[in-house]
Amino acid sequence: MTGRHKQIGDADMAEELATGTSIEHCNGATAMQVKDVAGQASVPAHVVRYYTRIGLLRPQRDPVNKYRLYAPADVNRVKFIRRAKSLGFTLNDVKAILRDADSGISPCPEVREILRKRVQEIESRLKNLKRLRRRLKQAEELWETMPDRPPDHRCLCHLIDAVSAYSEDLT
Repeated sequence: MTGRHKQIGDADMAEELATGTSIEHCNGATAMQVKDVAGQASVPAHVVRYYTRIGLLRPQRDPVNKYRLYAPADVNRVKFIRRAKSLGFTLNDVKAILRDADSGISPCPEVREILRKRVQEIESRLKNLKRLRRRLKQAEELWETMPDRPPDHRCLCHLIDAVSAYSEDLT
């Protein structure tokens, strides 16, 4: 093995045939270990291991030392996963997209549908956040006029209790 790369050649191919294992990225291609994929994809190694554990990456096993061997295409797969996550796709969403793509089915219709759902979810969250911001600003204004008080047997913090009472009056 040179560095962290393993060159898969004819001797390895014969051993793989003898042991019943096969590495898809043979014929002289460079198999990579976790750190190599992580470095090329600009992610920590634990991310590659996690994606492997949950089935987003499916490396082969080195028949000799049992190390996971990744194909160069796995670097692109990790980068794709990261781009999808940056757009709000969950790992379950990505798993479904990759399943379609791996089956030769265009994932585009599903991607569009997921994106539409995410936009609706975000719009709803924004609406709730705006409502919360209004309530916080109202509380801030109300609290500016109220003195500090120690807790008593009726309330722990009269500021929060005042907001609750004030909010109930508004509804």
